[in-house]
Amino acid sequence: MKKKEAPIERVRIIGIFAHVDAGKTTTSEAILYYTGRIHRTGSVDEGSTQLDWMEQERERGITITSAATACHWRGHRINLIDTPGHIDFTAEVVRSIRVIDGAVILLCGVGGVEPQTETVWMHANRENLPRILFINKLDRLGADFNRVLVEVHERLTPHAVPLQLPIGREGAFTGVVDLIHQQALIWRDDADDPVVEPVPPEMETQVASAREALLDTICETDDTLLEQCLEGPEPDVEMLQAALRRATIAGKLVPVLCGSSRNRIGVQPLLDAIVAYLPAPVDLPPVLGILPGDAEEVIERPDDPESPLCAAAFKIVTDPHVGHLTWVRVFSGRLRVGETVYNPRADVQERVGRIYRMHGNQREQVDHMAASDVVALVGVRSAITGDTLCDPDHPIVLETFKFPEPVITVALTPTNKEEREKLTQAMNRLCAEDPTLIARFDPETGEQTLAGMGELHLEIAVDRLRREFGLSPQTSQPQVSYRETVRRTVEAVGQYKKQTGGRGHFAEVRLRVKPLERGAGVLFENEAPPSEFPADFVRPTEMGVREALEKGVIAGYPVTDVRVTLLGGKFHEVDSAAMDFQIAGSMAIRRAVRQAHPALLEPIMAIDLSVGQEYVGAITADIGRRRGQIRGMHVRGELRHVDGEVPLAETFGYATDMRSLTQGRGAFTLEFLRYDLVPDNIAEPIIKQRRAEEKIPKR
Repeated sequence: MKKKEAPIERVRIIGIFAHVDAGKTTTSEAILYYTGRIHRTGSVDEGSTQLDWMEQERERGITITSAATACHWRGHRINLIDTPGHIDFTAEVVRSIRVIDGAVILLCGVGGVEPQTETVWMHANRENLPRILFINKLDRLGADFNRVLVEVHERLTPHAVPLQLPIGREGAFTGVVDLIHQQALIWRDDADDPVVEPVPPEMETQVASAREALLDTICETDDTLLEQCLEGPEPDVEMLQAALRRATIAGKLVPVLCGSSRNRIGVQPLLDAIVAYLPAPVDLPPVLGILPGDAEEVIERPDDPESPLCAAAFKIVTDPHVGHLTWVRVFSGRLRVGETVYNPRADVQERVGRIYRMHGNQREQVDHMAASDVVALVGVRSAITGDTLCDPDHPIVLETFKFPEPVITVALTPTNKEEREKLTQAMNRLCAEDPTLIARFDPETGEQTLAGMGELHLEIAVDRLRREFGLSPQTSQPQVSYRETVRRTVEAVGQYKKQTGGRGHFAEVRLRVKPLERGAGVLFENEAPPSEFPADFVRPTEMGVREALEKGVIAGYPVTDVRVTLLGGKFHEVDSAAMDFQIAGSMAIRRAVRQAHPALLEPIMAIDLSVGQEYVGAITADIGRRRGQIRGMHVRGELRHVDGEVPLAETFGYATDMRSLTQGRGAFTLEFLRYDLVPDNIAEPIIKQRRAEEKIPKR
């Protein structure tokens, strides 16, 4: 598919996002079909899609990893990223949102606004991302365009404006009315292209009212159009579309379209809306970064091939054929194969060996990249997710990505000694690809652990170890990633003193530990008088404190939400060294935590349940038995949606229990909400068991 390159004004870099099973991959396949990128649409059910290429994706019918491709529509190039909808793979959504210019957010015509939709919307708000809403699956039983639109206004944004109305309901859904052009688009007999017809007579009143509301809303965002409307003649279509484009890019309005991607109804108008209303890179402000080593000096990089090179590495993939692939979004500048890029975080320069445009897991080699490209590089082995790659003569560091912390862990045991090293290497490669997977090795127990966002997340990771790396480790049952904290303020002293015959060791550290609000992490402050605590020993003390907190004090879990203040100490002119203060700092903080009424924290999950009315009582009673709380309930069609929160420890195996309670008719999602205190009567046996496993001393 050799096409003439579109100028940067005609480039759209978009992501497709939604809750699981709203039809993202089916919509992406239909877009690729209409743009000529593929000649037959794949099926999620048959496992034949282009963008869901992993074996696990095709077997399970879900998207696990984001996939990128490029296609052309009406003289525009669309760089498209298809993302997972399952809550366990939020990292793919976070990093995709950071490198796109606009989003298409899908809603199911039956399910409406679901939990992951709200999560994606929140991320998009943080990045001020222009977006379009597409209400999909209107051919399904129970689909209701108007109900979903009300949910959008209540739960996402009051600024959503429908550009279309559906023709027919559920199985009789055959097309849409285009409100701006006042015409009906009908898809008949599985035809690819719609037939343009007048508005159906029975819809004329409804269409006139909706169009008047749409024009009023658009005109309110543009003073010139508002004056014209007040003076009489209606603005022409081009003026309306131009004003709607400006309002969409500015975040004042969100266009809403509708259709059925499986039946390819409404996909061409969606493509038209993408090029008409979502921004080109040049329509957005320049990307901002800082000078390496100087956070005060802010630098701009406009989307211009003539500016110095600036690109963000947003995904790392180990390809079996070409090795280490670094996916990048190029914000400015250009680079040819064989030229050098600079990685400020690693402080290294590396030569780019090859550049690929990606289409799922297929690669198209090109000889250069430039502003607005989304490509994969070979040769940049130092890069990790979130790194900036730039011109060595014009360094810049972009804001790094922030990923949620994993909350669930499994232990992996290799089947033999030869497999141990292979397992470590394989886990490290998986963690390099996915920042929400964290591998740890405990030298005391010889145990390797893998932490992730949920049971499905870890299940997929272990399955990849078996399929891609040929390993067959034994896995433990999933374990909760608890945290430790303190409940009161305490001061303590740690003294390290040792004589070995020659030069001795001496250090004394006095510090205070104080509880902080949830999510604050660990803060370290120095208030020690320089006369009794030389500056050279502050950093080693902090290292000792942080290492001890990371290893845990009462149960071997990381300590968090504490403020540690260094108050002072003692040193010896001859016998004191940096390592002595590192040891003394560790001793002092462990003593302080033990005296500060320590407690366990557990992950609390937001749970969203979708059940029939007859099962609501059983479901809510079961949540109560699991130490959970119900926060609210609302009706969507024939279903009841129950919002609540429940400790992660009480949710293992919940899918099986849910099927039993609802005779297989219920669905639920879990999303990490916060850490909260474990009741003492429940924490005590957890701590005892952990001490026995880890051989942690009581004092």
